[in-house]
Amino acid sequence: MRFGFVLLGVAWTGLWLTPDQAGQRYFRDQKFPAAAQAFEDPLWQGTAWYRAGEFEKATQAFARVSSAEGKYNEGNAWLMLGKYDKAIASYDQSLEKRPGWREAAENRKLAQARQEKRKQEGGDLGDQQEGADEIVFDKKNDQGQETQVDGEKATSDAAVQAIWLRQVQTKPADFLKAKFSYQHAQSAEGASP
Repeated sequence: MRFGFVLLGVAWTGLWLTPDQAGQRYFRDQKFPAAAQAFEDPLWQGTAWYRAGEFEKATQAFARVSSAEGKYNEGNAWLMLGKYDKAIASYDQSLEKRPGWREAAENRKLAQARQEKRKQEGGDLGDQQEGADEIVFDKKNDQGQETQVDGEKATSDAAVQAIWLRQVQTKPADFLKAKFSYQHAQSAEGASP
């Protein structure tokens, strides 16, 4: 008897929620793969795939969005895959649609610098193996102190990925969730032998 009730509940919910509303619920609960499969909106779908770490699928979803934000996010996903030429092309498209967008211009410079470094070192060094040349997102750290990262000191793979995860355009609450999730993962990683 209970089994029939659950099925009825699922069918009932499906009657009242659009796919994008269902995707929002999964996204809010940080069930990113389920959210990506539920979303019909390609920008949200790409964001969910990105948060799930499925960068190839994220690029496919973002490619269907012609806005500046869509191309910017597509560039971020290509960058995470180490496809710097495609990232640069996506940032260029974003800047054509929204000239003067500081974040897109900075990310484009970063992608170009990483591409140049790869060429100088003689080929593909793998996904995110060379670290960042320069990061200019925020000059204040969590304690409110100014920090500066320059080309002399490369960041770790996890730090670079955390920075790029924060670059996908969603609501501020989503950024905090991603940040806390990342910090929790880092603390758990530091505790294990």
